[in-house]
Amino acid sequence: MTGAPVRTLLLWCPDWPVLAAEIVDGVPATDPVVVLHANRVVACSERARAEGVRRGLRRREAQGRCPQLTVVDHDPGRDARAFEPVVAAVEEVAAGVEVLRPGACALAARGPSRYLGGEEAAAAERIVEHVAQTCAVESQVGIADGVFAAGLAARGGRIVPPGESPGFLAALPVEALGRPALTDLLRRLGVRTLGDFAALPAGDVLARFGFDGALAHRLAAGRDHRSLAVRQPPADLTVTADYDEPLDRVDAAAFAARMLAEQLHERLAGYGLACTRLGIEAVTAHGQELHRVWRHDGLLTAAAIADRVRWQLDGWLSGSNGRGGARPTRPTAGIIRLRLVPDGVLAQAGLQPGLWGETGEERERAHRALSRVQGILGPEAVVTAVLGGGRSPADQVRLVPWGDERRPARPGPPPLLAEPGSQPLIHSGWAQTVASPAPDSPTRRKASESPVAGSGRTGGAAVPPWPGRLPPPAPAVVLPTPLLAAVHDAAGEPVAVSARLAVSAAPARLVVGTGRPAEIVGWAGPWPVDERWWAPAEARRRARFQVCLADGAALLLAVEGGQWLVEAVYD
Repeated sequence: MTGAPVRTLLLWCPDWPVLAAEIVDGVPATDPVVVLHANRVVACSERARAEGVRRGLRRREAQGRCPQLTVVDHDPGRDARAFEPVVAAVEEVAAGVEVLRPGACALAARGPSRYLGGEEAAAAERIVEHVAQTCAVESQVGIADGVFAAGLAARGGRIVPPGESPGFLAALPVEALGRPALTDLLRRLGVRTLGDFAALPAGDVLARFGFDGALAHRLAAGRDHRSLAVRQPPADLTVTADYDEPLDRVDAAAFAARMLAEQLHERLAGYGLACTRLGIEAVTAHGQELHRVWRHDGLLTAAAIADRVRWQLDGWLSGSNGRGGARPTRPTAGIIRLRLVPDGVLAQAGLQPGLWGETGEERERAHRALSRVQGILGPEAVVTAVLGGGRSPADQVRLVPWGDERRPARPGPPPLLAEPGSQPLIHSGWAQTVASPAPDSPTRRKASESPVAGSGRTGGAAVPPWPGRLPPPAPAVVLPTPLLAAVHDAAGEPVAVSARLAVSAAPARLVVGTGRPAEIVGWAGPWPVDERWWAPAEARRRARFQVCLADGAALLLAVEGGQWLVEAVYD
């Protein structure tokens, strides 16, 4: 903290949250745009400022000044991702970059100025021009003694001569410190500029304003409290091979794949890493680009990487997918470039075998077989089911490609318990406990009032309930497309369910499609589901029944808009 401030070059991109929203989400930065956090403006576009919008305004006040505002939520992750190409462009010109925040990065000015011609102005101009050409982003550069002074100089595109940073800072208002609480207190004490604040005794400032006030006092005097933290560019782990003779045979491609896989594995091992997700890219002699990502729930060894590359090349060069005898078009020419991209890496000690050996040889062999099928048929050809939350059986199952992360689409509630006084429905060895309202019940129950709503807690952790969810057991077969059906009573009249859930008569016969009538020997329901009733355009209201047939079959029926449907079959 006692050393002289380092001569610093700082690159600043004005209104970066607005530009990041344009880069990532396509929101035009030329329109009146504001970025909000906690209902206050944290950034705004130039056109919005022309209408009187400023940082710190509440949303309603900003929209009052400019009714045409486009509002974007503050997303630090989006800002950081969009700023990464800008940092990479600066690193192409000068090394030792520190990212201060999304939209601002700094580096020592001495290196690039000596390398780019000996003048700081020439170095700043070169960096701004390179960022504009590479990323199509406008930026400004400021150079001064220390990061704080360089950041304020960048807002005006100034180069402060060496040794003159304290004088440059002295004329600026105390709001430049970026500490609203401290600024308000200093204003009430009559301290209006950084020069006035820097003139106060350091001991008195520490005693009155605390440690943060002492740091701000040093910044106001032109003395940074830390040196630059140089950013280390990420290692390039991608391996690429170019071939003079195009690879158009599977055996030649397999040999090339093994060599490239061993090279990738050695490069990863040099950094103490292992690959869990592998991107395979190929370019043909005619410029056609092929790409596929392979996932693995363990560590990809050199042999495993080679197998997956060989399987993928086999799938591309053989040009078959096995679906209905159809054969897609082979690549336009042989492969002249092959690239392996480790899309997912972690430390080699990051995974370990399971307690009961479930990651052993048998499981690995099955995984290799399924992965090879994916290489030929495509990732969506081999899927596995993931159970989650939902009201209907179809909503509770999500099919994910083999090797992908098995994450449910909706949070699942705890297992449902039978309601007190519920009626058991048993037929041919199939038992189900259900809560059945009386057929003539006048009470209308929405999904939130269903008698089978879950408790919403498991082991003390809050879990969102799914009101209207059927109790266990789950159906064995969920039909991808429900079948049209008709339900009749004993007199042959269609069974109807009123808006108040009153069943016109006991179901006696079921006709599925154009099939023969089947006798219903047991039934339970209706269970109402009234979804999104507050949005008429998206509202969906239906009631479900469980029925047992004379032949031993058990079905899940639903009636919606007067039409009966078969949704699932119980085993």
